[in-house]
Amino acid sequence: MPEENEQLTAVETPEGASAPAQQEIATEGQTLEPAPEQAPPVSREEYEQLRAERDQLLDRLARLQAEFENARKRGERERAEYRDFAAASVVEQFLPVLDNFELALKAAGTTEQLRSGVELIVKQMEDVLRQLQVNPVPAVGEAFDPRMHEAMGTVERVDLPDQHVAEEIRRGYKLRERLLRPALVRVASNPKQTEE
Repeated sequence: MPEENEQLTAVETPEGASAPAQQEIATEGQTLEPAPEQAPPVSREEYEQLRAERDQLLDRLARLQAEFENARKRGERERAEYRDFAAASVVEQFLPVLDNFELALKAAGTTEQLRSGVELIVKQMEDVLRQLQVNPVPAVGEAFDPRMHEAMGTVERVDLPDQHVAEEIRRGYKLRERLLRPALVRVASNPKQTEE
């Protein structure tokens, strides 16, 4: 056992500490970790300087956070104003159409005169939609496209190819290339083509 004791070494202990409590023993193959170094004492001037720098950084951080929050709110406000402006320009184009509908309701003419007046209003409405780049989805006679058409049933027709639109129940519309709503249609079922 004396050989084992020779392999053990003791680490020096700081002054005032009890030797058994502070003693570290290293065995063969292990390394001793150095004791943590204490920071040198800081003078009052250095402390005040560091404190002033910290206060400046905290103040700068608070200002940056406030600027970021203001920019976020400004962005939200600008988006809301843009939406309102866009909606106002669209509504402004439909006001003459509404005026004509009101005139049609006040008119005391024959059924044929009212019908021709409503046809003119529909034409005016289509012109406004065209200016806004809103176009109807092609339907009757076109091949059924589930991306553009919504089938409400089938109709047996021999004059149309199978799986082509036979009737349009409700018109669909696209804004440029984006579908606003699909056309509600009935699809042709041609028994002659399905038998072949």
